[in-house]
Amino acid sequence: MIAIQVARIIAHFSLFLDLTDDDTLDPDEAVQMMEMLGADLQALDKAFLREVIDAFAIIAPEFSGVAEHLVRDIPYHYYLKEQLAADDPKRLAELEAIREARD
Repeated sequence: MIAIQVARIIAHFSLFLDLTDDDTLDPDEAVQMMEMLGADLQALDKAFLREVIDAFAIIAPEFSGVAEHLVRDIPYHYYLKEQLAADDPKRLAELEAIREARD
């Protein structure tokens, strides 16, 4: 339950950074905040990080259009699955292949 609440907070903050007009929010500041958010997420305890990653898929339907897609992709954009697989070279290679095919 807490992971869903945390994921929702992260989603709102991430969407704000991603979707706010450049005249309202300095793009360089937004990128800096995204980098800090990503570092903070990657520093989470791995068991809790797994729960938060799973929670993004659960809460994504609460959003519409582009926002739903962005929320679903938060783990991808912040390399969270790679963080979970940091000690597993085989899994890291799989994730890298998925990322290359997607990009």
